[in-house]
Amino acid sequence: MQHSEKEQAIALAAIFQAAELVANLARKGNTDQSYAEPILSSILMVNAPTTEDIYGGPFDCQSNLALGRRIATEVMGKGKDAVNPDTIRYALSMIHLESKLHKDSDMLAAIGQRLNQLERQLEHYDSVMHENVIAGISGMYQDTLSKLSFRIQVHGDSRFLQQSHVAHQVRAILMAGIRAAMLWRQVGGRRWHLIFKRKALLKQLEGRF
Repeated sequence: MQHSEKEQAIALAAIFQAAELVANLARKGNTDQSYAEPILSSILMVNAPTTEDIYGGPFDCQSNLALGRRIATEVMGKGKDAVNPDTIRYALSMIHLESKLHKDSDMLAAIGQRLNQLERQLEHYDSVMHENVIAGISGMYQDTLSKLSFRIQVHGDSRFLQQSHVAHQVRAILMAGIRAAMLWRQVGGRRWHLIFKRKALLKQLEGRF
């Protein structure tokens, strides 16, 4: 199936949004909930009609993914030096970790089972942002992806990272980043595209969808 560079740009924006949110949590102990909600919600969007619908529908990079779109534009363009190096490292690590997950059918099955549990859990709460839902997503990450040989090392202020609610948010958003990296692969994105398709992707990130 032929996928568009627009779809790849959406996935890339989601990856960088997750990476930036993790970096902010690690340094400051908090993050913008309006940007966290759409990517956390995407974890449970298994059968979305279109790529855009995964993150809230048309023009998603103008709103729900605005932070990731800005960061991705800076990284792919001339503003890389203005981006937190940890954000870039987390983004690339998410893509790498997802490639490991893609080859592990047992872990993919385990994640599928946990997603079913999360869907049932979400029925009892009004939002994916509820602390119990976030803790559930965090637990899914901890019981699966954190067991792989490659692990994403999060650096920041230990005063925040040692707080359980912050740690839960970090792991939950990392899970959302892996979901975005999975989408990136599914729509044809490859790591080498970040170098050799920069202009095409940048055009999509800068333009109006």
